[in-house]
Amino acid sequence: MATSQSVSESVFPADESTLSQRDLDWAVVQRVQAGNVGAFDQLVQKYREHIFSIVYNMTSNREDASDLTQETFIKAFQAIGRFRGKSSFFTWIYRIAINTTMTFLKKRNRRRFISYEKIDEEVSNAEIFERLTASNRSEKGALISELQEKLNDALQKLSLKHRTVVILHEIEGLEHGEIAEITKTSVGTVRSRLHYAKQQLQSYLQDYIA
Repeated sequence: MATSQSVSESVFPADESTLSQRDLDWAVVQRVQAGNVGAFDQLVQKYREHIFSIVYNMTSNREDASDLTQETFIKAFQAIGRFRGKSSFFTWIYRIAINTTMTFLKKRNRRRFISYEKIDEEVSNAEIFERLTASNRSEKGALISELQEKLNDALQKLSLKHRTVVILHEIEGLEHGEIAEITKTSVGTVRSRLHYAKQQLQSYLQDYIA
């Protein structure tokens, strides 16, 4: 009985309030690995919107984003037996999503852009666009419309690796360390790429934001 209780508590923690999100995800992963296939739905429900958001921002196409989100979770399910919890499930699934999307874009030689359907909400959170939000309210509607086109043109010129760090940091709000883990690079590399990407965007948009 003691052995059974120990195993149960390690896989099904009694007090979830004391556990981190990483621990909670790992507990669900262990259930899936133990044969409870249905438990994977909890991870899908938890991360589906996040994954869709990243993929959509990379492809700017809802149909592609939907397909790639589904493909991401299929790949994650197929590989979950090899997941050992050395990184968080969050980091692991984000990495799968980004790699899947980058492969898709490269394979078809497509150059997509971030679509800012909620630019009026998101732009205030992005350091690079702070100057753009200085216009008064009466001008904001026209500014947002024009900004979308200008941003798409500018972002098209960024490489996928630079576009990725912009999306993860400026749009998804991830920390440099998280991005480094997801992209399997150093924090220094992430900072360098982000700095370069911002410089490039500012250069492309200099006439617009001056």
